[in-house]
Amino acid sequence: MRRRHRKQTSEVDLNITPFLNLMIVLVPVLLLSMVFTQTRIMELSFSDSDGAAALEDQEDLSLYVVLRDGTLEVGDSKRGPLKRFDPVSGGDPDFEAMRELLREIKKRFPDKRDIRLLASPGTNYQTLVSAMDHIRGYPEVVAANVVTAELFPDIALGDAPSRSGDSNGEGS
Repeated sequence: MRRRHRKQTSEVDLNITPFLNLMIVLVPVLLLSMVFTQTRIMELSFSDSDGAAALEDQEDLSLYVVLRDGTLEVGDSKRGPLKRFDPVSGGDPDFEAMRELLREIKKRFPDKRDIRLLASPGTNYQTLVSAMDHIRGYPEVVAANVVTAELFPDIALGDAPSRSGDSNGEGS
């Protein structure tokens, strides 16, 4: 006679306690180790015409900074170019000298808040951001704390006008 053997099936309890312990520890550790970034937004306005034509149309004080090949040129629509700053060592623009000139202008025109930054198409992004930082303000010590004093916070971006001596008509 044949015996039929039943397969014994026993229920196995699933032990998820170690996994839950891991999750209880891992989730707070990951949340605490996250890097929270601080995003800052600068409101910019873009010139709707090219830089050269826009400089001739203004009647009041209209400051501009032309950034081209490491050279900075600060100017006014009425007076034309005020000062040109050649690159310092390493080909970097002389932002500090430009900032000092802008501080002198700000002393004469304290209510002036806007300026145009006209950059050539090949301008490095970091150079453009550094120029905007130097135009917006300067560090000043007030009551033993360093704060950023305002120069010209309203920056309008545009393309640099082409050089008159360029044969190809581009402001490279």
